[in-house]
Amino acid sequence: MGIKIVCRNQRAGYDYFIEDKYECGVSLLGTEVKSMRQGKGIINDAYVVIDSQGEVWLQNATIPHYDFGNINNHPETRKRKLLLNREEIQQINKKMSTKGYTLIPLALYFKDSLVKCEIALAKGKKLFDKRDTAAKKDVERKLRQGQFD
Repeated sequence: MGIKIVCRNQRAGYDYFIEDKYECGVSLLGTEVKSMRQGKGIINDAYVVIDSQGEVWLQNATIPHYDFGNINNHPETRKRKLLLNREEIQQINKKMSTKGYTLIPLALYFKDSLVKCEIALAKGKKLFDKRDTAAKKDVERKLRQGQFD
């Protein structure tokens, strides 16, 4: 079947230096999956947290109500459990505690029939880093268009 991307974090590359990427499963309710199959989901303001029991949670991600749902529809912004191996969680936790990294979601997508989330270890950019990145993209775009001949 392949991969169908539901939503991406558009600002991740602008706000963060992305280091390592991980693919993990997402524990969802039935109406959440149905809503995602309609292409609905927002993770621009979302973040990932590792709690004291070693579980990984996706916070502040919005999956809107299913259109044909009933009174038992899911809450839109509840925290959702991410499914990773224990070794991966320990590796991520170690890097986060020593080097000042943060965990951010990059994309929610369907891989075959399963919902997956791509998360990344990232460092925040300062304002001058963002300006430098924007300037480099501007120069590359002008080179592609042939304006620097």
